[in-house]
Amino acid sequence: MAIRSPILNVMVTAAEKAGRAIVRDFGEVEHLQVSRKGTNDFVTKADHRSERILISELSKARPDFGFLLEESGVIKGKDENRRWIIDPIDGTTNFIHGIPHFAISIAYEEYGELVAGLVYNPIFDEMFLAEKGQGVTLNNKRLRVSARAQIADCVLATGIPHLGRGEHEPYLEQLTAAMGGSAGIRRFGSAALDLAYVAAGRFDGFWESGLNSWDIAAGIVLVKEAGGFVTDINGKGDGLESPTILAANTAIHRPLSALLTGKPIKTGRTLLRKPN
Repeated sequence: MAIRSPILNVMVTAAEKAGRAIVRDFGEVEHLQVSRKGTNDFVTKADHRSERILISELSKARPDFGFLLEESGVIKGKDENRRWIIDPIDGTTNFIHGIPHFAISIAYEEYGELVAGLVYNPIFDEMFLAEKGQGVTLNNKRLRVSARAQIADCVLATGIPHLGRGEHEPYLEQLTAAMGGSAGIRRFGSAALDLAYVAAGRFDGFWESGLNSWDIAAGIVLVKEAGGFVTDINGKGDGLESPTILAANTAIHRPLSALLTGKPIKTGRTLLRKPN
């Protein structure tokens, strides 16, 4: 992907402009007016500003495309077969607490298929890009998922259900299983970046429940183009419309699904079972 396609160029231009505004707002985060949308689901002025910039920039370049957005919902376009799926700041809670781990997430969908994805952390200027059949890059450097073949050697990422969201007991069972079988668990608070990190080989796998399309659409493209698998936690579907998502390299995806769902896993000479 040394030469970016027109679609990726449009996405990059929009993300960079929105990113500059986010960086300015992050510097003034203590002075932002923060409102609450539902239980523990925060919306900031920066979130809305980023979304407006992305809509404006993408619409200028592709005026007929529609949108699926976190804050504004569905905006139908004249071309019903092409749309952008956008999270203007994935990791808003991190943002408003001054934690520099959040990202702009943009996916391009064509005829119901995810074709391109961008995940951009403007604080560290890390731009993850992928397009179907073209691989994935981080700031123009090609990426692949990790090659670790044993869950015991792997670092996994997850999203932990919090106040007013998610089924805590089933998640604790999954977490117990993962803790007992892996080298470590991380929870960073941005599904888009978790998926980007799987694509980069920083994490070996990631699972979470209760996410929305805009949280994960771009990241799904990244993982697949980096050579990984994305399904629901049971190893079915593509994870986009499912209540759960599981992303990992090809070697551990199936055994990780089995571990998290309590199925016996045969890995080499050892038969692992979910801890009681």
